[in-house]
Amino acid sequence: MTGKILKGIAGFYYVHSKEGNLYECKAKGIFRNRNVKPLVGDDVEITVLDEAEQKGNIEEILPRKNALVRPAVANVDQALVVFSITHPEPNFNLLDRFLVMMESQDVPVHICFNKIDLTEHEKMADLRKMYEAAGYPVYFTSIYENKGIGTVRDILAGKTTVLAGPSGVGKSSLTNLLYPEAEMETARISEKIQRGKHTTRHSELFGIGNQTYMMDTPGFSSMYLEDMECGRLKEYFPEFEPYEPDCRLGCVHIGEKVCGVKDAVTEGKISQSRYDNYRLLYEELKEKRRY
Repeated sequence: MTGKILKGIAGFYYVHSKEGNLYECKAKGIFRNRNVKPLVGDDVEITVLDEAEQKGNIEEILPRKNALVRPAVANVDQALVVFSITHPEPNFNLLDRFLVMMESQDVPVHICFNKIDLTEHEKMADLRKMYEAAGYPVYFTSIYENKGIGTVRDILAGKTTVLAGPSGVGKSSLTNLLYPEAEMETARISEKIQRGKHTTRHSELFGIGNQTYMMDTPGFSSMYLEDMECGRLKEYFPEFEPYEPDCRLGCVHIGEKVCGVKDAVTEGKISQSRYDNYRLLYEELKEKRRY
């Protein structure tokens, strides 16, 4: 039988079968011998040991399309990052950190700004210009007025999506509005998965439609970029590339006198906010290299 790992806690993996059942499984020792650890999102083959109790063993991990480091998940198609457009104001440094992380792992990102019923259209236009110029699709929603929900639903359909964003932006409300059955499904799974109920949150995948999965990710309030060379950071700001031919070889777009990227910022072709965050992240990574 095949299925997908929805959650893993303390050596137990909860596998959702194509028939809609949830099995509590242990991974066979062969995975330790191979130095392979099952990940949330893995498609696996299992042997059912007790159908009544829905217990089994994971026999094989099927080939992965990808495997992310942070969060540690597999077979992700895309990421949807949700911020409120106001109340609270968006933290652009946190958003840009997330975009860098996903760029470094080759995961396409869609950006959703929620609570548009609380703001002016000018702010929406500014945000669209800032991030679409960087190559990211930008969407606007209002849960209160039920605006933009259908478009987001279309983005998610048939894909496995990492959902991320700080607390208070309406992620849970958005999910329940997109797929009302998700709340029922999540409650059913949570009832099955009692182990670790009061421990630190783990990444968890849940089905919200036909071949459509959403993964909520813990620990989004602070993101630290690790194991990245400061000189490579510019590769993860896609809007820099068109202007780099006007730079000298080895330019990192910080202190150089001749720099096409800095000229583009001055001319308003690259967002000042994005560039300022690039500089902050560059200095952060540079400082880490000293220790």
